[in-house]
Amino acid sequence: MALPQAGTLQPQEPSPLTQQRMQESTPEGTAELRLSLGPGAGRQLRVLLTPLPGAARLLPQKRLLGAEGRAPAGKRLRPPEPGPDGVWDAESDGSEAGDAGADGYSQLSAYERKRLKNITENAKFFAALKLHESAARLHQIAAKGQSHVTKRARPKKAEDETVRRRSMRLQRVEPSEVPVLETLAQPAAESYPQVPAGPLPMVPEDQGGNSKLTEDLLTTWMRISEVKANGTEKCLCDVKRYQDMLTSMVLSEENVRKVVKYRVCSMAIHPSESVLFVAAGDKSGQIGLWNVNCKSEEGAHVFVPHSDPVSCMHFSPFNPAHLLSLSNDTLRCGDVTRAVFDEICRSEESLSSFDFLEDNASTAIVGHWGGNVAIVDRRTPGTSSELSADIGFKRTRTVHVHPVNKQYFMAAGSVDVCIYDVRHLKSRGNKPVSSLKGHTKSVASAYFSPVTGSRVVTVCADDKLRVYDTSSLSSTAAVLSTVRHNNNTGRWLTRFQAIWDPKREDCFVVGSMARPRQIEVFQDTGKLLHSFSNLDCLGSVCSINVVHPSKNILVGGNSSGRLHVFKE
Repeated sequence: MALPQAGTLQPQEPSPLTQQRMQESTPEGTAELRLSLGPGAGRQLRVLLTPLPGAARLLPQKRLLGAEGRAPAGKRLRPPEPGPDGVWDAESDGSEAGDAGADGYSQLSAYERKRLKNITENAKFFAALKLHESAARLHQIAAKGQSHVTKRARPKKAEDETVRRRSMRLQRVEPSEVPVLETLAQPAAESYPQVPAGPLPMVPEDQGGNSKLTEDLLTTWMRISEVKANGTEKCLCDVKRYQDMLTSMVLSEENVRKVVKYRVCSMAIHPSESVLFVAAGDKSGQIGLWNVNCKSEEGAHVFVPHSDPVSCMHFSPFNPAHLLSLSNDTLRCGDVTRAVFDEICRSEESLSSFDFLEDNASTAIVGHWGGNVAIVDRRTPGTSSELSADIGFKRTRTVHVHPVNKQYFMAAGSVDVCIYDVRHLKSRGNKPVSSLKGHTKSVASAYFSPVTGSRVVTVCADDKLRVYDTSSLSSTAAVLSTVRHNNNTGRWLTRFQAIWDPKREDCFVVGSMARPRQIEVFQDTGKLLHSFSNLDCLGSVCSINVVHPSKNILVGGNSSGRLHVFKE
């Protein structure tokens, strides 16, 4: 007997039990088709063919198969599991038979009905979790927190809150006791009182003070000015004896005094040999006069003839009863005989320094911060200058007249140091007689040696002190020596100025940033001869210094308005 081919339709008689089950599970109106799986398989695939409406007959095929009858890409059709009797049921996809009519999708296949049912149940489940409401609440909380962070106002600092620990320099606190331990106090952020133009009475700042003491001070100044000082005695001793003399000059506590309120910008010393009388100008425009011989607290008094820093001061070499002082806008002469501060020159351009062109101090050369220089004649009525000359400088810090040949003066500023002839000075196109080259940064000062003017010492921001040979006034002066020196004073200290000892031709004095704090004396060869110091009484930088013209006295001023007097 020939066996049927696999996959052919072979109607066979089922067993009685199978027939009973088939009758119970076959709905009305369906056709039955059985497929034999092969010879000896013992199993048949039972297929129920249910007629559908025209529109819905192709729906399962479109959903499950592609256009050519293949499964869609990425999807694999899993065959149904066989039943208990070993026969597969095409509708047995896990759904119950009664669901087709209950959910209203009786026209869809069992797979589609199951899929829609799962979608509905999942939607109900997520709705029960209330995820949308929770997400909305979280979004509101996040938005509220973010706006709170960005719009939060910074709390204001309480006025009485404890200030963190800072140095006296940063707090701008003035020292009150001796010694002054590194106090670089500056004026508070306040506007200084504006001084009116014209003559001002010589009245101290403290109007409530004892006027009798002020009169005594002015009387002393006038009395010592009437006695003509002897000619400046030149120290012709050798360097060794000069060093011994410097060593004999010491600083004591009684010779330290706060003379002005703020930072010392300039000083002048009276040439008297009987009384030590010193003037100091500060950053606010104050001028303090101190009779060092007076040991009481009333030995110093403060006057306010200027509104700006007093950058330069000189006692008149012809009449020491006159003290000339210069600030940004005016040059004044304090005449103690009349107890008045006269106004000699007023300018809209900021003034920086001045020096006398003649021994009688009737004319002066004045430097401007803008670079120009001007000639001022005290005998001419009015407060305007005689001539303003452009010397080609961007800035002029100091001017100094040759001690012998008064027609020559030297200007220093920026990186330029030049010597000019005042007789050939004109408004523009001025050519220097000699140039002192080699500076790479701004020059703070340049001064002729006091006896012959054959030397010039300069202080430069490139941390060097230079000594030039100006004996011949050639077109380019030669450098004799260079000294490495820390000139980085910063904004809280007055810039260093190297000044010559009036009694010698070859030695100059300059402040120092070294510790312990000191004032240094150099020879023109660059050799350090002596350092003035005192651990108990000198604890700050003395940027401005002045030496008495005939006695062994040195006075140094610091940034808190204190003066320190070294003497024998």
